[in-house]
Amino acid sequence: MANSLLSITAAAAVSSPIQLIFTLLLATLVSLLTIWIVRYNRRYKGLNLPPGPPGWPIVGNLFQVAFSGKLFIHYIRDLRRTYGPILTLRMGVRTLIVVSSGELVHEALVVKGTQFASRPAENTTRNIFSSNKFTVNSAVYGAEWRSLRRNMVSGMLSTTRLREFRPTRNRAMDRFVERMRAEAAASADGASVWVLRNARFAVFCILLAMTFGLLDLDEDHVLRVDAVMKRVLLSVGARMDDYLPFLRPLYARQQAKVLAVRREQVATLRPLIERRRAALRERAATGRCSDAGAGAAAFSYLDSLLELRVEGREGPPTEEELVTLCSEFINGGTDTTATAIEWAAARIIDNPSIQARLQAEIAERVGGQRPVDERDTEGMPYLQAFVKELLRKHPPTYFSLTHAAVQLAQLGGYDVPPDANLEIFLPSISEDPKLWDRPTDFDPDRFLTGGETGDMTGSSGIRMIPFGAGRRICPGLGMGTTHIALMIARMVQAFEWRAHPSQPPIDFKDKVEFTVVMNQPLLAMVHPRNY
Repeated sequence: MANSLLSITAAAAVSSPIQLIFTLLLATLVSLLTIWIVRYNRRYKGLNLPPGPPGWPIVGNLFQVAFSGKLFIHYIRDLRRTYGPILTLRMGVRTLIVVSSGELVHEALVVKGTQFASRPAENTTRNIFSSNKFTVNSAVYGAEWRSLRRNMVSGMLSTTRLREFRPTRNRAMDRFVERMRAEAAASADGASVWVLRNARFAVFCILLAMTFGLLDLDEDHVLRVDAVMKRVLLSVGARMDDYLPFLRPLYARQQAKVLAVRREQVATLRPLIERRRAALRERAATGRCSDAGAGAAAFSYLDSLLELRVEGREGPPTEEELVTLCSEFINGGTDTTATAIEWAAARIIDNPSIQARLQAEIAERVGGQRPVDERDTEGMPYLQAFVKELLRKHPPTYFSLTHAAVQLAQLGGYDVPPDANLEIFLPSISEDPKLWDRPTDFDPDRFLTGGETGDMTGSSGIRMIPFGAGRRICPGLGMGTTHIALMIARMVQAFEWRAHPSQPPIDFKDKVEFTVVMNQPLLAMVHPRNY
């Protein structure tokens, strides 16, 4: 009996401190949440935010969106019917202001371009892969961004620099055609090709050469680098803890995987950086750049980064920052272009008259004597109209890259705080019947006989902005449209494209991966042409 009483007394003595600690921790957590809720509710006190659906405490509209059972694009379309072309969503700690009319986008990005030229705070994962916002796309508006963008445009994307890489593009196009020809020949029916993966490989080869100036990478090496870059893209998607940071401990395992991908990215690209450095040292010492014979280009984007001095910073970019900037250049143009090529092939197969007109224009231009090149494509009005219609109907993303106000600003009569994400919803603009005649039709002739200009910069009004608009317009607009037009021309010149008998009729439904891709990947039949 005495022993039992002693045991109960000891247990009570042990449990009391544990209960006390637990009670204190619980009280602290409740207090912190209470403070956070009060601050959250007062965050925009006195501001006239755009309308939006009422949210829940702490999470705002986050769970309403997550558990709506709809794709985000459809959720926004529904909200737009209720709240109009500018609306607010509270997503945990983040506030999204979604704009979906050409007039409001023009006001934000062109008329008030300097006021909405910044970027919002990155999530934890994107901070890792952007080296704390040290990229052209992610940098906040200011001296650092100006230095990075100026270098990319003058150092790689100017007309002169792009012209220097014509031989590289032509080699990649020859490789593209031969790769599809070999895949078709090896297939059971002698004609089957998967469009997206072949297009992606071709674009990746071009951008890899432009970035590092290395022209002799074999296919296996290219594919290994490509696989790593794909893992990078898959790692930067939004997670629940991006909106509710107090959940971050629950995502420790996912964050460890992200860090592992980052280490792999650095380990994969640093040898390419070192190889280019060695080639440049040899050129400085001997006046020539051998690097395995014809394996090195005269110039690369990396060359400009090695000499880059950023306003407001001491010294050149670090090794990891070089990896980040090189990755931005490669990833920024690979999937967007490859996706466009798959949509183009689908449209060509779906409408044989389009294919016939493209082929006739190519034959008239080059006479069937040689492969078409980009100098030819610049003088092909129907091809250029086809590319414009392609980008109108199938922009690479549903949303333009997120903008943010530099300081408190007004848009459409509403307040936009600087910590809000300004999201530009593109489909409602390119589908607006007030802006386009027959907007649901795919009709390249609208840019030839229909009086449409096809301005993709937004300077004269927002009608289609697949590359964004204003001060933060994508600097790769010229390069992207050049690559798309050239690849389409080479595809049509080299092959007759037909629907694959094993596939259902072409379905133009889409889905979001890194870009907006076909819901059903396109398997096509190709039959070589003689030219």
